[in-house]
Amino acid sequence: MIALLIRDLRLAMRAGGGFGLGLAFFLIVVVLVPFAVGPQSSLLSTIAPGVLWLGALLACLLSLDRILALDWEDGSLDLLAVSPLPLEAVVSLKALAHWLTTGLPLVLAAPVLAVLLNMPSEGYEPLIMSLLLGTPALSVIGTFGAALTVGLKRGGLLLSLLVLPLYVPTLIFGAEAARRGMVGLEITVPMLMLGGITCGAIALLPFASAAVLRVNLR
Repeated sequence: MIALLIRDLRLAMRAGGGFGLGLAFFLIVVVLVPFAVGPQSSLLSTIAPGVLWLGALLACLLSLDRILALDWEDGSLDLLAVSPLPLEAVVSLKALAHWLTTGLPLVLAAPVLAVLLNMPSEGYEPLIMSLLLGTPALSVIGTFGAALTVGLKRGGLLLSLLVLPLYVPTLIFGAEAARRGMVGLEITVPMLMLGGITCGAIALLPFASAAVLRVNLR
């Protein structure tokens, strides 16, 4: 399992669509927002949690089609399907590799980019906590979408249409937790909802993804 995880990490680093592209897109979104809404510090501070969460979500979306496409193209996915390792574990490892190369760098970069949006320092910790808790769900849900569209030509648009509605609850509770923390309100409820979404996705979606892959590989 460790060897498969290391292999996926190397593929993500070499094939593009990894942490570099995600971080670049995240930076572009955050830099362009002040040009679009104006230089008002109070307005930028108000919308900062939502903008940072939306930027992280879209950055994760950029690399979803790479999760299974490379293995499908070179036939590795067929070998993994008949290997002793359960397909559910394979899917879980690929989601973990996606989070390590895309989600985790976004979490680390978010406080730095929050400075550009004039976010108060009190909101940094809730922002990091919400991203740490919510971005794994984005990777797991994205892996499920990648399994649904694997093998389809130009399936990137379809993948986005399938995954974006499933991302909405995570976006809502993640941005709300960061916003509440920024203004000094209680963040327990949105954090619990965010944790419930992530735990539910991790518990259920690998089995759904594996079932879809078995159908697609027949």
